[in-house]
Amino acid sequence: MQKTGNQKLIQELNRSIILKTIRHHGPISRSEIAKINNISPTTVSVAVGRLIKQGLVYEDKPGDSSGGRRPILIRFSPESRYIIGVAISNSSIQIAEMDLAAKPHNLAIYPIHNLTGKLFVDYLLDLISQFLNNCPDLAKCMGISIISPGIINVEDGIIHENTKLKLKDIPLKEIAEDKFKLKTWIENDANAIALAEKKFGKFKKFKNLIYITIGDGVGAGIIVNGAIYRGGNGGAGEFGHTSIDRNGLYCDCGNRGCLENYISWPVIFSKISSAIEPQGNNTVMLELAKGDIEQVTPSIFLQALEKKDILAEKIMEETAEYLATGIVNLVNLFNPDIIIFGGKVAYNNHILIARVKELVFKRAMAVLTNRLEICSTSLGDNFRMTAAATIALQQIFHFSIIS
Repeated sequence: MQKTGNQKLIQELNRSIILKTIRHHGPISRSEIAKINNISPTTVSVAVGRLIKQGLVYEDKPGDSSGGRRPILIRFSPESRYIIGVAISNSSIQIAEMDLAAKPHNLAIYPIHNLTGKLFVDYLLDLISQFLNNCPDLAKCMGISIISPGIINVEDGIIHENTKLKLKDIPLKEIAEDKFKLKTWIENDANAIALAEKKFGKFKKFKNLIYITIGDGVGAGIIVNGAIYRGGNGGAGEFGHTSIDRNGLYCDCGNRGCLENYISWPVIFSKISSAIEPQGNNTVMLELAKGDIEQVTPSIFLQALEKKDILAEKIMEETAEYLATGIVNLVNLFNPDIIIFGGKVAYNNHILIARVKELVFKRAMAVLTNRLEICSTSLGDNFRMTAAATIALQQIFHFSIIS
């Protein structure tokens, strides 16, 4: 019995190794798979046959001959299964079917309507339920992968703290698995995006990486020596709740002078609104919003910066000053190889990023900025969904972020 159990475990391990090889190197021949992994051709053929039956791989066109018959190449089939990706922010929820290459399909975006606490959780579960009802063939769904701002216990799937959504010790993994009968993963959003940059982005070569998201809140995902740094309670990366002014504004977290209260989009929007309505400042932002101040978005703010709008430039400079202060602390603490920006304030905002880079290189220790790169995320418009998929794929395929 023990021998049979061990043999089955070895077969599953070999199949996992072979699938990983096909994903990374395919299209690839069976003989090449055997050579790369030092596994017998018979073992490879049996495992590949099983993977073909499961629909995870398929036979492609013949490859080049090295003297004998042309080998049949094996290719990974990323659309054979899918994951439900869920990306929570403090103002919206994105849900999509994610294939096994982390590509989104049928993406839907829902506003949160200022819901918090249990009302938010119920709303989230209802949205996922509605989305699943419209999914084809749930037998092919491998699970639900959720990313969210806040302090998260990844192993137990608990959101310990999200001050904006007023979530406290919510066992979301257990709740979702009980309700949907699907395997569920949960991770902090900034950690997930940092991981996605390592696996699917342009920054795979960097071992020490910090991803910073600036949107409705501010957070960071930190990778040190190729591994996510979580801290003792999963709370590492609460960059928005680092204090830059001990006499500053009160924060939802209970502290004063938190960085989030100086650079997040609600703060930037408030500055825009205050400058336009009582003071009547002229700005291209109002024109771009067709006279409705409530329609000013981060995209309009960026367009105004590109048009050298005076008000937008003034607010951008204030934001850059505060942000650079926080970044200098990160550089001096962690000495990263690269800092990557995302979130609706910083995504593709090259003007803001360039100014922050200038200030950081001026103020941080010179030896720590030597070869430091500061840039925008490389994951594209759907970076949050790619990140959600990455968390599940990491577990399903057991890949290493430094592989």
